[in-house]
Amino acid sequence: MTVVEDRRSRRTRGALRDALVSLVLERGYAAVTVEDIVAAADVGRATFYTHFKDKEALYDDVVASVLRELKDRLAEVLAPEDAGFTGQPVAEVFRHASERPDAYRMILRGEGDGRGLRAFEDAWSTAAHEIFSARVNANAVRPRVDLQVLARAWVGEQVAVLLWWLDAPEPRPATDQVVKTLVELSRRGRLWATGFDPEGR
Repeated sequence: MTVVEDRRSRRTRGALRDALVSLVLERGYAAVTVEDIVAAADVGRATFYTHFKDKEALYDDVVASVLRELKDRLAEVLAPEDAGFTGQPVAEVFRHASERPDAYRMILRGEGDGRGLRAFEDAWSTAAHEIFSARVNANAVRPRVDLQVLARAWVGEQVAVLLWWLDAPEPRPATDQVVKTLVELSRRGRLWATGFDPEGR
């Protein structure tokens, strides 16, 4: 494949991804057909099947591209294990979502029978568990709860707030404001957040 062909192939795949995401948000995943996708992307049906086996393969490609990009970005901001909770990974997720809002909306709303949402939650939970475990070991502390449960609960919280933020009408809360709230909640807990002292009175 020549450089020109490779560039054209990337543009075509990008157009198909964008068409799928736009149509799914407009009509719902189940209502979108390959014919709808190729019409919106302005490519031929044969071209579609040159790149993807079916609609499901295109959907999975969108999800995989989001997860791949996010993994690369998180690798650049993860602090050393002994740095404590910095909030940088959370901020990076929100920044990434602000750059690809429609793809995130499609995934986090559970379109595609929730397949993308499960993949996102699994990947983020695995990363969170690894981060939590490394920090526990580096600081020689004993967790008070199962770290797998903690990671899942933490990710569920991030996902819910992220989707709310993406769908919030303008002007929506600033990214930094939302991230700061999530960081404080992670550091201090819900009792503190709702006005109680650490003993719960």
